Amino acid sequence: MDFVKVCPPFEYLDPKELELIEQTFQILHFLPGTYILRQDGASSQYFYLIREGVVRFLHRGEEVSTAGAGETFGYPSMLLNCSPRLDAVSGSDVVLYAIPKTTFNQLIDNQEFAEFFLRDLSQQLHETWEVDPRTLGSELARPVETLLHRPPAVVPPQTPIREVARMMREQGISSVLVDGEELGIVTIKALVNYVLAEGLGPETLVEQIMVRPVKSLPADTPIYAALLFMIEERVDHLPLIQDEQITGIVTNHDLLRYQAKSPLYLLQQLDHVQSAEAHVNYSSEIVRTVQALFNDGLQVDQIGRIVASLNDTLIKRLLKMTEAELGPPPTPYAWLVFGSEGRMEQLLLTDQDNALVYRDDTPEARTYFAHLAECVVNKLVQAGFPRCPGGYMATNWCYPLAHWQTLFNEWITKPEPQALLESAIFFDFRPVHGTLPLHSLNQIIAQAKNRPIFLAQLAGNALSFTPPLGFFRGIRDEDGQVDLKKGGIAPIVAVARIYAIQMKVKTRSTLERLEAAIEAGLINREDATALAEAFRYLQWLRLREQFHEISEGRSPDNKIQLDHLLGREKRRLREALLYIRDTQDSVARRFRTDVLG
Repeated sequence: MDFVKVCPPFEYLDPKELELIEQTFQILHFLPGTYILRQDGASSQYFYLIREGVVRFLHRGEEVSTAGAGETFGYPSMLLNCSPRLDAVSGSDVVLYAIPKTTFNQLIDNQEFAEFFLRDLSQQLHETWEVDPRTLGSELARPVETLLHRPPAVVPPQTPIREVARMMREQGISSVLVDGEELGIVTIKALVNYVLAEGLGPETLVEQIMVRPVKSLPADTPIYAALLFMIEERVDHLPLIQDEQITGIVTNHDLLRYQAKSPLYLLQQLDHVQSAEAHVNYSSEIVRTVQALFNDGLQVDQIGRIVASLNDTLIKRLLKMTEAELGPPPTPYAWLVFGSEGRMEQLLLTDQDNALVYRDDTPEARTYFAHLAECVVNKLVQAGFPRCPGGYMATNWCYPLAHWQTLFNEWITKPEPQALLESAIFFDFRPVHGTLPLHSLNQIIAQAKNRPIFLAQLAGNALSFTPPLGFFRGIRDEDGQVDLKKGGIAPIVAVARIYAIQMKVKTRSTLERLEAAIEAGLINREDATALAEAFRYLQWLRLREQFHEISEGRSPDNKIQLDHLLGREKRRLREALLYIRDTQDSVARRFRTDVLG
């Protein structure tokens, strides 16, 4: 059983579970060209582990993928008790370990073992275009209505708050809806903030303190989407609508299923912290939160938005605490983030990428914002955000708006190498806190469309990130490793940024930029979809490897060990890199980077 022990996901099994396999499995031999499973045939009764040889998977007679030694198949059909979605045919002499369905059903009591199959099942079925992964039962993919416990409590607008409070106590609820010309909602938090704190009497009518309009979602919204909505909209009670009727109210407590691993739980912690020292565990909390979301099968772009919302909350909290220490700002300002954080694509905490813009250039403002930047950067270090080795932090980039306008104009009109580097960094900026409008900076970026030399130089700079592919289109590694960011993620980000500048769109997200490029006719939908899937896959691979590094006590980086990948994963990686290179060739032709010399 030594071979079995080292194959994912058998590594998660304990000795007794491995012994169960040893007692029940069969060894099967197949000659080349033998059908092991038939598409639309009987459901699989075995979970297969390939010991030797290659198995081909065919969709209506055309090869979709292959699998080799150490890889598994058969469980999608077995788990769903349905016909196989693909033919499984031996491509050579094949030796299989066949584990009976009855044994497999006992093994999935092991949580880590089961989670492996839920994640992989979703991915495999999505890849074969046959089944929407939301039907597979992943916890965060279930409709949010499954969390409802009771119909909503509803009162008319003329109800005294005394009766509302009594209703909440007797029914054990934390909110009621107010039915009037426009639907409203009252929560226990509102009773505290708008009644007790303001000294209102018990006969005050509920219409005076209700919140409206009510933010709601359809009842069939996936839990992960409702979770993200509540974080971004800062609501703790979410009415659900079906057939134009409110069917119930989901609360933040309903979504705190994962306790400390829940992003809502972490959000609540950030909201109630009163000192910077309380944020010192933020980085480890983020790791646990992202791990839980990753294990539940969320796509990396969804995780990125949640992490960005949490990071934004932390930054706002630190800025407000620092303002309380230093006094009110002498002039309006804006705190910016950029890089992956600006694009809302940061997953685990990386180096700080921030800057500060203030309106009036006075000695008082320069002194105040220099202190503000130093304090907040230091507090972010305490929270787990390392200083940027390149110095792209508010301590170094703290200027009045007029100076930033000059910088942006110079980067576009004089695209020297350093200017191109800094425009690629700062043109992904996103304001997180402050009241200073930044329309003028966005207008300058929009003008870059009319600077063909700048666009060509920026495109040429983006093409310097080359996918690690050899002469024969194979993956080129260094000491068995591939840098996923430098060779794959960064080129896609750079291409999407160029499209965004050419279209004069303000969106920062790489995937949203690609979608906008489709609408503008810069790239066809098929190519953009393939590029987006390559981006998601590379992000997913990198995050999975980072969790592996963290589990071994190492600092996570952007590299992946090729021997950590299964055969099909290596093939997907190679296909992604090949597509990125083809896209770069297309960009080079569009912007004529060859004429730059």
